[in-house]
Amino acid sequence: MMGYLLKRLAFMGVTVLAVCALTFFLMNIIPGGTAELILKHTVLELEEIPTDEQIAEISTQYNLHDPLYIQFGNWLAGALQGDLGSSYIQKKPVSYLLLLRLPATIQLAFAAMSIAVLIGVPLGIFCAIRENKFTDYILRIVTLMGVSMPGFWLALILILFFSVNLKLFPVAGYGELRYLVLPAVALSAHSLALTLRMVRTGMLEVMSQPYIAFAITKGLSPRHVIARHALKNALLPAITVLALSLGHMLGGAVVIESIFAWPGVGSLLVDAISGRDIPLVQGCVLTIVGVFVTINLLVDLTYTYLDPRIRYG
Repeated sequence: MMGYLLKRLAFMGVTVLAVCALTFFLMNIIPGGTAELILKHTVLELEEIPTDEQIAEISTQYNLHDPLYIQFGNWLAGALQGDLGSSYIQKKPVSYLLLLRLPATIQLAFAAMSIAVLIGVPLGIFCAIRENKFTDYILRIVTLMGVSMPGFWLALILILFFSVNLKLFPVAGYGELRYLVLPAVALSAHSLALTLRMVRTGMLEVMSQPYIAFAITKGLSPRHVIARHALKNALLPAITVLALSLGHMLGGAVVIESIFAWPGVGSLLVDAISGRDIPLVQGCVLTIVGVFVTINLLVDLTYTYLDPRIRYG
């Protein structure tokens, strides 16, 4: 097990490094000068054209004249020491800005994940029990819509129906439970649909196994058979889906946070990209990738508990 953990940690480090390097170089090769955009977001109006002296001053201040590999090396050296630099636009430490926004993203992600689990798992079991019945067909159609529907489109429909027409929930905001409902529902729809489908498929596969038939012939109640024998094995594929979804949510649901003006990491990343705030972009990407690969590792380790046949190392 220790050898497996070391290999996975090394692979995680390489993955995070590769993504951060790719992001850094892509941010520097897209059209538009970094110094010019910094000036337009801090000193000048967006319509104003900065002078050569102003551009040279900003470039010198942030070492933008250095080759890209040197700039990335300086950022990486600081990141390894826990220093992610300071935001070009907001003039504050990147770590401070991330810690300021991360609680909102965690709150939204766990609310959405709770909806996906509390609704998707029971409905998946229900569909498996009622296989090929009318309710099963209806729920399968609904899940197909949930998987296929773009999150931003669902978010706009929820706003139009529940905020504009019925006026039950606010369009945007943060701080109270009523502000959390619509973004959490919009963010959870895809994960809920996938969870339902995976639990249904897993339950149907497990329920056809001989040990389930043996448990039923012993006189165990269907509820006991499902809860103690079938569900645990059927949840393995669903856990993978939920883990990947949670990584995406914690990493920052960029579109959903932007639509609902939710002050999380996703909306922070959008603002950073629009202003070419490279240290802030790098900090956001590092957080997103780090959370994602960590969750994947924890899920792989959880498999050994759920299925004793799985062993690593």
